[in-house]
Amino acid sequence: MAVVIASNLRKELAGAVLFEDVSFAVERRDRVALSGPNGAGKTTLLRILAGETERHGGELAFEKGARVALHDQRPPLERDLTLREYVLSGARELVALERELRRLERAMAEGAHDQATLDRYAAAQARLEHAGGYGWRDRAISVLRGLGFADEHLDRPLRTFSGGELTRASLARALGGDPDLLLLDEPTNHLDVASLEWLERELASLDAAVILVAHDRWFLEAVTTATLELVAGRGTFFPGPWHAWRREKAARMLHAQREVERVEADIARLERFVERFRAKPSKARQAQAKLTQIGRLARERAEAASEAALLSRRARTLGFEFIKPPRSGRTVVEAEGVELRIGERVLLRDASFALERGEHVALVGPNGSGKTTLLETLLGRREPAAGRIRLGHGVTPAYFSQQELELDTRGSVLQCVQSMTGLSRPDAQALLGRFLFSGWEEHGKPAAVLSGGERRRLALAVTVASGANFLVLDEPTNHLDLESREALEAALDAFPGTVLLVSHDRALLDGVARRTLAIEDGTLRSYDGGWAEMLRRREERAARAAATPETEKRKAQPGSKPKAAPRPSPRRSELERVEAEIAAREAEVAELEAKLAEDWTDVDLLAAHKRSRDALSALLERWEQLFEQAQA
Repeated sequence: MAVVIASNLRKELAGAVLFEDVSFAVERRDRVALSGPNGAGKTTLLRILAGETERHGGELAFEKGARVALHDQRPPLERDLTLREYVLSGARELVALERELRRLERAMAEGAHDQATLDRYAAAQARLEHAGGYGWRDRAISVLRGLGFADEHLDRPLRTFSGGELTRASLARALGGDPDLLLLDEPTNHLDVASLEWLERELASLDAAVILVAHDRWFLEAVTTATLELVAGRGTFFPGPWHAWRREKAARMLHAQREVERVEADIARLERFVERFRAKPSKARQAQAKLTQIGRLARERAEAASEAALLSRRARTLGFEFIKPPRSGRTVVEAEGVELRIGERVLLRDASFALERGEHVALVGPNGSGKTTLLETLLGRREPAAGRIRLGHGVTPAYFSQQELELDTRGSVLQCVQSMTGLSRPDAQALLGRFLFSGWEEHGKPAAVLSGGERRRLALAVTVASGANFLVLDEPTNHLDLESREALEAALDAFPGTVLLVSHDRALLDGVARRTLAIEDGTLRSYDGGWAEMLRRREERAARAAATPETEKRKAQPGSKPKAAPRPSPRRSELERVEAEIAAREAEVAELEAKLAEDWTDVDLLAAHKRSRDALSALLERWEQLFEQAQA
């Protein structure tokens, strides 16, 4: 049964149509990606579904009693609440259910056994059990832990948290209320990789319908089952995984473009006939018929061109093309025995590594593990607590930090670019146009008054034009849409210099990196390959470590005879069988991810990876059921 059905939705802004005739149905367990360029109305549509914004046409029908939860980028208003109070406030209906159950229990204790009372009690009890029973508060708090909060954070007032932490708190509030329809606007913002993977598992297990907006390609592929695209005021619903929608859209665009070309060729042929025979009386009637045919084809061409334009229409996306850098020495940076500290806390100890010319390396690790500190130490902005660091001969670094570059804000945007890059005025204007600063109004805007997103685009423009041969990038995809992330990935992949990249975008890490440096428990470990290959190597190491204690135990007792194992119960046998299937499926997933590391665009591999992950999730759920039964 559909949780929500939308028919011919229409929305206007300032008298102009934002979108119209948008129709779709979303069922429980559906995971719908809401796609479209900036300004297409994605956030507005989510707020219409949540009842926060009015619609100007169309109909919405919800499943009876459906609860809707919205998470977006707006910070919480109730800053005096503690984190615990704020998250639990998203489940007011569950509190009301508890009160209703207590009221009905008192009524039944006093003799009210009529069918209506019993039905209300059964319905309320079923609804509460769906949310986890009376333990729903514990589950809501576990969501906070999954999103990176510690227990000592629970009773802190919201006003003491950062903007990114408040965004995560909003996401926890939406997840913790047991909604039937969950609406998520950029849920991956401010999440580290561990929290992203937790969120993927949580959404996979949630008994609800989900509509989400996200720019993280790995996340979209792992989570979504359908796509609703908003472009040029129209909506298109495509059932199927995210990669299949991208492939279908590309095929439709190609077909529409070919149709335009075919009609144009027909028109050109008919026009040549008319020009040759218009003046000949014997051919005048044929020429007139051809003119009529040209008119019909012209209308077809206009329709085909309109369809092609609609399919290919995008928000302006960033244009990346790094300047070919000068050649550096073979060793770009070398670290030996490096120790990093923040106060008394040791972030990294005895780290030694080297980056060679042309290497593309990812640096990964949990939030707070010292990634940014290491980048700044490599570039001489911090001193290591111990060890030494040396930049190689002819190395020209460019550092793009989470706070962007230190921009020259004394003049206009154009003057900033010219002063920091040395480009001529026409070249600087062309560069600004590729980074969405168009026309004199934007070129002449004072750099000091730019918004956060505008500063990030300007800093990226300066980095692209710097001519550096060693790019050090800390979260460069923040505030970039999906198409711009793909453009950045392609440019970095083609960059002939050296790249050291920190990012939570796993698709970018996997597409760009040929080696991965991972901060693990205060040490630095090197893995060949990108993100998927690193995961595979970690799993292999963990499997070996788990097998070692049992092996050593057997070695310590060479003369002892192994005891006969107790005959397993049927339930235990099935548990062991499922465990074996899980191990086999995990190996399959790891192998597919290793292949995806080589070619992320292989749609067949993506589909196989999706199927394998789904099967693994089902096995894990079955294992949990069997384990609980075995403990009973």
